[in-house]
Amino acid sequence: MSKDCGHNCKDCKENCKERDLREKPNQLSKIKKVVGVVSGKGGVGKSIVTSMLAVLAERMGLKTAILDADITGPSIPKAFGITNKAEACDLGIFPAKSHKGIKVMSINLLLENATDPVIWRGPIIVSVVKQFWTDVIWDDVDIMFIDMPPGTGDVPLTVFQSIPVDGIVVVTSPQELVTMIVSKAVKMAGDMNIPILGVIENMSYAICPDCQKEIKIFGESKLNEIAKDYGLDILGTIPFDTKLAAACDKGMIELFDGTWLDKAMKKIMALSAKEK
Repeated sequence: MSKDCGHNCKDCKENCKERDLREKPNQLSKIKKVVGVVSGKGGVGKSIVTSMLAVLAERMGLKTAILDADITGPSIPKAFGITNKAEACDLGIFPAKSHKGIKVMSINLLLENATDPVIWRGPIIVSVVKQFWTDVIWDDVDIMFIDMPPGTGDVPLTVFQSIPVDGIVVVTSPQELVTMIVSKAVKMAGDMNIPILGVIENMSYAICPDCQKEIKIFGESKLNEIAKDYGLDILGTIPFDTKLAAACDKGMIELFDGTWLDKAMKKIMALSAKEK
């Protein structure tokens, strides 16, 4: 930090470690804890994990919200069966609410048609994600989950810099290719001093309907190796489950039943209990 530092990081051109680029939320928002859900690549079920964690947090009595930062692939409203659009006033934008009261903000709640593609360049997408934090009237929230786009590009970087993220959950699947790419997300979080709560593996196995044996569709999992290499806690493994997929397709994720993420929720509840 320069001895002449004016503590105005936004206008400063110095590249010092103390730079604080965090944005303030809407004046009517009070958000206690923020958890990012990230993955190294797409297609591993990051959004369904985000949805399930939010549902479990709500069931445990927490005022819960989801900020859908996956602007070009928004799926959170669909999972919760939210079809109404977000509304606004002079003070900001109101998030939509699920049947159980989970607050959700997603680009699909602003588009005329949910199937309209978002054909925007990076700077515009980044600006929208910031506005979901600064312009949305979240009101009182005990815990907010941010559904990140896959990879380590503009949006994850912006979220980590602009929003006070208290920790991230890394979602992976058993394929070796995914394992390699997940390491990039883990290293990015480490480089930016974002705490990693642990890793969740999706599509870990399927249960044979006849003999009830576990079938490793993608081969043996590398989860234990990842956890050991990076000192991560394993927060859960989720199998292929047709009922879970159907619940998402029908907008009924809030009715899912399963204990796969119980350990993850213990970690998140402990985080929620900590003071800022």
